[in-house]
Amino acid sequence: MSGLVLKGISKSFGGTRAVDRVNLTFAEGQLTALLGPSGCGKTTLLRMIAGLEAPSSGSLLLGGRDITGLPAHKRKFGMVFQNFALFPHLTVRDNVAYSLHISGASRTKAAEMAKRLLDLVQLSAFGDRRIGELSGGQRQRVAIARALAQEPEVFLLDEPMSALDAKLREEMQVELRLLQQRLGITTVVVTHDQREAMTMADSIVVMSNGRVEQVGSPQDIYHHPDNAFVADFIGKANFFDGVTEPGGIRVGPMHLSAKPNFVRGSPVRVAIRPERACLDDEPGENRLSAKVTFVRDLGPVREYHLDTPLGAMVVENAPGEVRKSLVIGDRTEVRLPPEALHVFPDPQAAVAAE
Repeated sequence: MSGLVLKGISKSFGGTRAVDRVNLTFAEGQLTALLGPSGCGKTTLLRMIAGLEAPSSGSLLLGGRDITGLPAHKRKFGMVFQNFALFPHLTVRDNVAYSLHISGASRTKAAEMAKRLLDLVQLSAFGDRRIGELSGGQRQRVAIARALAQEPEVFLLDEPMSALDAKLREEMQVELRLLQQRLGITTVVVTHDQREAMTMADSIVVMSNGRVEQVGSPQDIYHHPDNAFVADFIGKANFFDGVTEPGGIRVGPMHLSAKPNFVRGSPVRVAIRPERACLDDEPGENRLSAKVTFVRDLGPVREYHLDTPLGAMVVENAPGEVRKSLVIGDRTEVRLPPEALHVFPDPQAAVAAE
């Protein structure tokens, strides 16, 4: 089977366009994360893939076959909902076997498949328990096993970790990723948690206002954001407003060396990741005086909040990277390596021009 392809998919509710002309290809056997803030259209897009919502326009193809009008129950897609949607009156084993029973499988075959799937999600000892007797992580595994019972061609998950506490969420992200890799099922996960997407996905689709902002690997999205929205949404970044000038950018009273691909005088947004800014004695361009206003020790890194001529800035360095211990009130210098600066057209200026 070749991948799942969306061509010009849009969805409107009244006068509001929730999804706007989305073109995507989900590679076979890979896990893709639909990532974005609440209300960006990612869940609506997932529901159209599942067949639970009909697109207003566009088409969906699976293996080259148009499935746009195919009902959800005929798509052979497995789906795990945000609240897991398990049956509390059934045992764990019967929850997993439920879809097999309604599809006409024999009792023997359903029991064998349920046993195999409970072994797969490491719940073989819990088959006779009721759903109310399970932890959040165990319930999630039951929901995954039930969806896999249909032997789906595509596996869809809508915010599958949102009901779990932080530690369990991270454990389940790794477990789910390992399971997906072992089974090789084309998988689409909706999440608003960028750490979750970075942990699990082969490819991330960043969405905003119903549109796709960028598609790429986690590393590409993080290190090479296409625009200011992606840089701001994925990870942390310091932002400054500036104007291009020969050899760099004018930001307030400072000239920053950079290589922006814009005409002179263009309003721009400049971004730098906290870990790319340097508190050291190395020579280099773009050195700023700074005053420490807050220090936070996060274990692997130490976070410094600074007051600079460009405004407030956050810098993250490993404790050993800073030669002397800085405390609140200290004066120091911060270096912004030119190659670490991301320069984007100012979105506000673009809106005003329209």
